[in-house]
Amino acid sequence: MPEISRRGALGAGAGIAAATALGATGTARASTAAPVNPPAKTGKPDYLFPLAASAPATFDGGSLRGAHEQNFPVLAGQQGSVYLVHLDPGGLREPHWHPSAWELNYIISGKADWSILGTHADGSYHNEAFTASAGELVFAPQGFFHYFANSSTTEGLDVLVMFNTSTGEPNDDIGIVGTLNSLPREILAASFGVPVSAFAAVPKDLKPVVITRRR
Repeated sequence: MPEISRRGALGAGAGIAAATALGATGTARASTAAPVNPPAKTGKPDYLFPLAASAPATFDGGSLRGAHEQNFPVLAGQQGSVYLVHLDPGGLREPHWHPSAWELNYIISGKADWSILGTHADGSYHNEAFTASAGELVFAPQGFFHYFANSSTTEGLDVLVMFNTSTGEPNDDIGIVGTLNSLPREILAASFGVPVSAFAAVPKDLKPVVITRRR
């Protein structure tokens, strides 16, 4: 399992402290780590990003707001980005993994059902399934397959997600839908030991789902 560097852990800790200022709608102040190259002057504070007030990407099941090097230039080269995920009742984050980043997930409000699958020293796959509550922190190692879902059918879930990469989320995210649909149906059938017809009802779109809901 990858180890968090001392610098990375301290940076993540600062992010968690900022998360305590977030409510269900969330407001937060960005950290003031010095950039490698000072950003160009825009008339706005260089080190402040309106995360909770930023325009969300909306989905059937929730929404996603993020601060990364594309929309918060001070993060360029800093190996850090942060996202505010909201899941409606029944909402879930598409099962996925990140090829080049670990993530820390701070539960701001609500409860989340988690599943994390990865390899271990004994050479086998280990899957851990658990529920995380407000005030708790979940670590997903780099490359481990995982998802989280809102445990509640009546209340929303808010999670602050921190990565040790500055790139935007779509550039370091491989979801289960795209993964399965990148493979021929006969290869999937052979791998699962079932007839090809078992995958007949699976949509063939090769695109990320990101957030959806239970049906």
